[in-house]
Amino acid sequence: MSVLLEQPASLVAYRPNKPTAMVVVADPRVRSTVTRHLWALGVRDVIEASSIAEARPRIGNPRDICVADVHLPDGSGLTLLSETRAAGWPNGLALSAADDIGAVRNALAGGVKGYVVTGTRTNIGLPTRPGAAPLGAAARMHRRPPGAPSHPGGYRELSGREVEVLRLVAEGQSNKAIGVSMGLSALTVKSHLARIARKLGTGDRAGMVAVALRTGIIH
Repeated sequence: MSVLLEQPASLVAYRPNKPTAMVVVADPRVRSTVTRHLWALGVRDVIEASSIAEARPRIGNPRDICVADVHLPDGSGLTLLSETRAAGWPNGLALSAADDIGAVRNALAGGVKGYVVTGTRTNIGLPTRPGAAPLGAAARMHRRPPGAPSHPGGYRELSGREVEVLRLVAEGQSNKAIGVSMGLSALTVKSHLARIARKLGTGDRAGMVAVALRTGIIH
């Protein structure tokens, strides 16, 4: 699972009046799971929708957060999150069951503050309490090992070869294809990726690309 949160503590605005949210997910089981997680975070007013068409009439009344599946039956959830952002919604969280690097790139470019790759349709990785950090590997994405040299974005500096490997990962190339492009064996590419994962604090490809894009390691 990978969770990218730009500001985890403020993704849901905890304040005296109850936070509000809209969950737009086609699968009713996943939609219910997300809603339960939001309730656990302290949100007490959640409206649900299963499509862009169903959610769009509600955009004019901004809420604290919109959680939208990237793949909705009538279009991309990223389009919906862009519309909510333009309408004054302060937070948007994109949800996907696939480790889709292209979608991560598009989400960040569109100003989405959070991106969750569940890996399965019911493994939702939201924080567990107000102000909590993301779960699992994502929590490590915001932590630098003690005494480690840092990249300007707060991560350990990558070598030129590692940056090139990461750039090719961002283009969607497999380890074998990266090896061919760089004149390396697939095993060497795998070793580079393992070092990159340790430096950036996340082991999945989408998570590494997301960190690299946010910190300017790659463009």
